[in-house]
Amino acid sequence: MIAALYVQPRGCYAHIEGVDPWDETRDARTYAGPHPVVAHPPCASWGRYAKSTPESRALGPLLGDDGGTFAAALASVERFGGVLEHPRDSKAWARYGLPVPSPAGGWTRGLGRPGWSCLVDQGHYGHAAQKPTWLYYVGQGEPPALVWGPSSPPPIGSGARRGNLESMSKLQRAATPRRFADALIALALWGGR
Repeated sequence: MIAALYVQPRGCYAHIEGVDPWDETRDARTYAGPHPVVAHPPCASWGRYAKSTPESRALGPLLGDDGGTFAAALASVERFGGVLEHPRDSKAWARYGLPVPSPAGGWTRGLGRPGWSCLVDQGHYGHAAQKPTWLYYVGQGEPPALVWGPSSPPPIGSGARRGNLESMSKLQRAATPRRFADALIALALWGGR
């Protein structure tokens, strides 16, 4: 059993056996274990459009103003094991002293925190666009290898379509591909405490 925190109520985690999905109505900040977690805390206040001063709030979310969701997700991963995902270059990494992933791929171990970080592209796992993502893993031992490097568009004539992340709807951008969810679940189970 794993707990999937901060997930969409009708998203891919809702129908996976052995997964306890925590959508917004369940308030994942209150998760008290005991299972390993896959955490997808909201990212808007940690991304490139987040503003650093309250005066600029009308132009975008205030940096770090997420109601404590990232801190709670991080605490759950560090207490129960599992994995947390956020967009590449998330400002939460610096705020919480997480190891910055290598752009070349592979796991990076940091000082002062128990986990490992890496950069993956969700396009390798079925996302309709390149979607570079940082992962933070805590568990027993070094985490297993994932698919590293940027994903490529499908071959011409294959019938598959790839889009541009910026041209997609908010729901399409945020959706977790089932293959990516499966990889994160396997990682959480690998590292469960």
